[in-house]
Amino acid sequence: MIELRPLTPGDFDSLLAENDRFRREVFQRYFDGAIESKGAFAIIDRKSGRIIGSSRYCNLNETSGEVEIGWTFLEREFWGGTYNRELKSLMIEHAFRFVDRVLFVVGEHNLRSQKAVEKIGATFLKKVAVPGRAGMTQTNVVFVLNRQAFYHRMSQ
Repeated sequence: MIELRPLTPGDFDSLLAENDRFRREVFQRYFDGAIESKGAFAIIDRKSGRIIGSSRYCNLNETSGEVEIGWTFLEREFWGGTYNRELKSLMIEHAFRFVDRVLFVVGEHNLRSQKAVEKIGATFLKKVAVPGRAGMTQTNVVFVLNRQAFYHRMSQ
């Protein structure tokens, strides 16, 4: 259903237009961070060949053998169902070639995303306070998925 390829600067207008992302200058900062991370991907719908979202790896910690998967968004028509599940599976399986744990950081009130990561076997780890918009503090919840638990779940 999907394919992933590295995000490129030329993807900005497609992602901005197709996802109706906030204000251009706000999305520009988000997009620039994705490009700078060198771990961001464009999510391509194989059927139409168009970009339907983005996701990235970030905060690789080789010492503790973990990486975060996040900053994911899909066009609304692709929410739920198989698209997000396939995306996460592709990224998780790739990550587990190099690390033992994958972290997912989700907004405290984003129950849809919290349920989605729980469906793939991730468990609550902790709450964290991070800087948010306009100098406000935002609370996120962190979920963890261990390699062994993931493959055990897949084999059932």
